Amino acid sequence: MSDFMSHFNTIPDPRIERCKRHALMDILFLSISAVLCGAEGWEEIEDFGHARLDWLKKYFPFENGIPKHDTIARVLSRLEPKALQASFIAWMNDACQLTQGEVIAIDGKTVRRSFKKGDRKSAIHMVSAWACQNNMVLGQQKVNAKSNEITAIPALLELLDINGCIVTIDAMGCQTAIAQTILEQGADYVLALKGNQGDLSDEVKMLFAQSKLPLKEQNTEEVDAGHGRIETRRCRQIKINSKYLPAGERWPKLNSIIEIEATRIIDNQTSTEKRYYISSLGLNAEKAASVVRQHWAIENKLHWVLDVSFREDESRIRRNNGAEVMSTLRRLTLNLLKANTSSKASMKRKRKIAIMDDALRSELVCPDI
Repeated sequence: MSDFMSHFNTIPDPRIERCKRHALMDILFLSISAVLCGAEGWEEIEDFGHARLDWLKKYFPFENGIPKHDTIARVLSRLEPKALQASFIAWMNDACQLTQGEVIAIDGKTVRRSFKKGDRKSAIHMVSAWACQNNMVLGQQKVNAKSNEITAIPALLELLDINGCIVTIDAMGCQTAIAQTILEQGADYVLALKGNQGDLSDEVKMLFAQSKLPLKEQNTEEVDAGHGRIETRRCRQIKINSKYLPAGERWPKLNSIIEIEATRIIDNQTSTEKRYYISSLGLNAEKAASVVRQHWAIENKLHWVLDVSFREDESRIRRNNGAEVMSTLRRLTLNLLKANTSSKASMKRKRKIAIMDDALRSELVCPDI
């Protein structure tokens, strides 16, 4: 990933020429390095720059020193988010080699304190694509204020190189247009099924409720135990046709339906939950169970980390495009931290070490330089 900054050269500078006292690439490199080391706002980015100016000058000129935090805020908040996201996705497409059959989990997350009451500006909601084996964010797309994830997901999918992968989405994304977009990108889909697809949901549940079916079926089971909890997950996958699932006719390349029955025993209390999915995958219950379970990585390894390690939900950056730009920088630096294997420290500890250790910081930001 040593050349990741080269992908950002195409981002338009929002300033007029005579007002450019600090180069845009200087500001971007400073901001990425600072966020990598734990900076959460404009002032902290400036503070990091003053403390590590000599190190920063090894990579970029910084001819006029470190910009004031007002300048950093003004420039980054006026960047075109689509250009920044396109650069991010181009960098990831170049740097991240997806394996055949890799699970790409797609889900949305709200930056809760990015709302602005005075301007009646709602908190921004970002949809991210997470490569479950590579443990990296492939890209993200902001949900428009008067829309929802249904429109943002296809826009994100069209930017990604996901040929040969398996895309998983929760019930919000269970839409025929989204399934078609996934197939057009050369991938397969596994979509959670709930009440938003009423007829299809009812038919799927009825099929699984029957004791005997003249259809091919596979089953698999796995058990997890720990922390006083025992969980048994049973996966049933049925290869279907339109005769037995009429509501499935309009779904492109719908090959199978999946039922996950999860039974949990906690403190001698037993609970059972059933979840249903539709899929373009063929019959392989063990693979289907694995794909469904991997989807939760986007919650545990991305959203949870953004909230706990990056404190994203506490961020009060709201100026113009600032919240969206900072959200992208967090995901970018998260990828850099995930990609590093030289340090076995946790992400939180690794960020603290990077503040003090120039060598580790250089390895994180520009590993081959």
